[in-house]
Amino acid sequence: MAPSFPASGEFLRAIRKSSRDLRIASGISITPEHIKRLLLSPAFVDSFKRVSAQHGLALPLQFSSHVDELNLLAVLSLLNFASGYRVPLHIQTGRGAWDSIRAFVFSLYISSSEGDYLSAKGLRALKAQKIAELMNISLHIEHPHETIPGLTIGELGGPLYELVMHIEAILNETGQILEDGGYPNLGVFVVETLEQSRRQQSSDADVVEFVLEKLVRAFPGFRDMTEVNGQRELFNTHQDVQTTSQLISAIYCFKKALFLIHAISIRFGSISPAPFPIPSTSHIPVFSDNVLPSLLVHLGVIDLSSTPSCAGLFPDSGADENLTSLLGPAPSSVKEASKSKKAPKEGPIVTPDQSYILRAAAIDACELIIETAQTLDVKSLGKENEHLDWIFKITLPDLDMWIWAVAKDRPDYRSLERFVDQNTIYF
Repeated sequence: MAPSFPASGEFLRAIRKSSRDLRIASGISITPEHIKRLLLSPAFVDSFKRVSAQHGLALPLQFSSHVDELNLLAVLSLLNFASGYRVPLHIQTGRGAWDSIRAFVFSLYISSSEGDYLSAKGLRALKAQKIAELMNISLHIEHPHETIPGLTIGELGGPLYELVMHIEAILNETGQILEDGGYPNLGVFVVETLEQSRRQQSSDADVVEFVLEKLVRAFPGFRDMTEVNGQRELFNTHQDVQTTSQLISAIYCFKKALFLIHAISIRFGSISPAPFPIPSTSHIPVFSDNVLPSLLVHLGVIDLSSTPSCAGLFPDSGADENLTSLLGPAPSSVKEASKSKKAPKEGPIVTPDQSYILRAAAIDACELIIETAQTLDVKSLGKENEHLDWIFKITLPDLDMWIWAVAKDRPDYRSLERFVDQNTIYF
């Protein structure tokens, strides 16, 4: 069930507050000691500056204008989901979720002479068969004929059929909204919103607030929010028994909308003069998906052991021998990770409530990591650690990019399980 929108001008605060409230209410522990252990580990120190720059937004395409490029970025952000289909995508295409979606959007752009696929009209009219063709995936599953031996029958179905139907629905819906509003494409809507933000808002934070709210209110594909219904175990000291209390919490993540705003900053922030107002994103919350919480669990920052609904999802996390290895230097050349084409192992399948609880924990964990980094007393760690003063200056988007990219950068990290939720269009 979707909650009400946050109050106007309170969307960023709602993300932070709802995430912390849900994380605490769910019994998820994040301690300063475990955060410092990560920040000072060879795994973090040796790779952060290099890996956090790997944002995955290089676009090897020729654009007719900046608005043309922005339109592609906006559609790419809208479709920045499918993590729950990572394994079947790897099996069919050799690519994971992000690479598959990015390749699909590139194909939409390159093939737009056929139907102007990235326009409002093109999005509204795009159908499953064309989507599957451009993604180079099959929508059919085969099974033996019930009565004729040796005969195999193909019919529509399978996990990638579900993914394609999700993509069709979100593109058709967005295209219809754009057409109804008189916008030729999503990029024009975003540019108009950016122009309005600079005229009506006074600070960088207000600009992001304005753009985020406009995106979320206008398009259901960006409405990454829900009400979580669960139970928390409580110990009743008077009755000496375990009881449960109902937990109903609104949670706001808005991952894809935040990703789009940051992508605008990355792609256009160095252009002078700026083609349109560029939001400053150093302060925005992280773009929580399944990678961030899963990796932060494996790296010992997020502790699920006292969380009734999630405690058994990652049974091997937190073991001392695992943490020693994962927080240590990369065990082999990082090139080995990028060469691997082996399909990853499927992670624990979660409910929508579990998914939002974990994502909320990651949002709050990253806030706490930055708070800890900004107050870290490097001098007290000895002269050999004075070179770590750069940790004071890390930002939330940089931290997000490091977690997301390092998950692919190290072979041992690539093999770590990530939770799976196929019932979402938000990550």
